[in-house]
Amino acid sequence: MLASITLERDRPDIIDRFKQAVRRTPEIMSAYYVTGESDFLLIISVRDMAEYEAFTRRFFHEHSEVKASKTMVVMDRIKASLALPIEE
Repeated sequence: MLASITLERDRPDIIDRFKQAVRRTPEIMSAYYVTGESDFLLIISVRDMAEYEAFTRRFFHEHSEVKASKTMVVMDRIKASLALPIEE
């Protein structure tokens, strides 16, 4: 799953608390603090939709500073790489 997250307020203490929570959550494989419509983009790995529903109920219940979230379900991973296109 890819989830864009918008927080209630753009305060440093709220952002830092949310970052710490993301780091502690094993289902969140990668996370990015971004600009634009959302504050964070999360890459979440779960087995099925039931597990994702349980994750969202738990994670969002624990973090009331989340104002909105939008989820996209990954249908097929086309490319995944951590290599940087930098020549030596």
